[in-house]
Amino acid sequence: MKIVVHIDEATQWQQALAKAFPKARVITSDAPAEERQNADYLAVWKAPAHLLEEQTQLKGIVNLGAGVDYLLKTPGLPSDVPIVKLRDAGMGELMADYVLYGVLHFYRSMDRYTVQQQSATWQPQSVVEKSQWPVGVLGLGAIGRFVASELSQAGFPVLGWSRSAKQLDGVHCFNGEEGLRELLGQIQTVVTILPDTPATRHVLNAQRLAQLPEGASIINPGRGSLIDQSALLEALGNEQRPGHIRGALLDVFEEEPLSADHPLWHHPRVFITPHMAAPTPLNDAIDQVVAYLQAFEAGEAVTTIDPKAGY
Repeated sequence: MKIVVHIDEATQWQQALAKAFPKARVITSDAPAEERQNADYLAVWKAPAHLLEEQTQLKGIVNLGAGVDYLLKTPGLPSDVPIVKLRDAGMGELMADYVLYGVLHFYRSMDRYTVQQQSATWQPQSVVEKSQWPVGVLGLGAIGRFVASELSQAGFPVLGWSRSAKQLDGVHCFNGEEGLRELLGQIQTVVTILPDTPATRHVLNAQRLAQLPEGASIINPGRGSLIDQSALLEALGNEQRPGHIRGALLDVFEEEPLSADHPLWHHPRVFITPHMAAPTPLNDAIDQVVAYLQAFEAGEAVTTIDPKAGY
């Protein structure tokens, strides 16, 4: 069995997979082309097109992350090879930490205190009951469900939305276009954790941003394509003409890294992080990848992604 690994931490992955499969040949994608060819499996994150194009006998591809949008858009991706992806693998807890920080940032007025500090203003802000700060989570996959559950346990009312109907303890679930409109109209903070698909592109567009209540905040640790960045800037307004959106915590963008001259960098009510909300924990992820490869080799059923749906 030959496994080719492509990811920033490729050496760590190579060593871990070689230990799990001592009889396999595990190499990284920086090996010579003749060595990379004829792999049985690819374990990859943002694989280059040439790595896909040079394979002729793949049994499966393991996407080393929860999002498969980059892989599905890569030229040379074979149409007849099953693809599996990491499902949570420890990322849920990290994502929940990020989102909870973001919710608390706005809930406890840290954005306002940041502005007050610039003018040496000593002015405590009022604190409402958590029950008066409903949070909407768009996307109820494995990670979205974990985030919604953690927010609920932290004491916030949680409203969840997905394309199809779902049920989740402690979360008021909505689905479909009408459900999204209803959810957006009654939340203080919206969190976007949907996959990047044609159906979710700009799910928060100008029309839907306008459906949020005055003073609502936005947290996006999901995919950059989920928010129309131009519409968001318009909804945020500026110092001379404040918009109805209070602020945004953004971890992902339509093009990354975000260009240095992009206006989001300099907006006083936007907080930017460099796509770091939920890095993949190696140990948890390795266990899942090993299980996938063992199942492939044994001919057992695995849950593969649906390329048409995009997840």
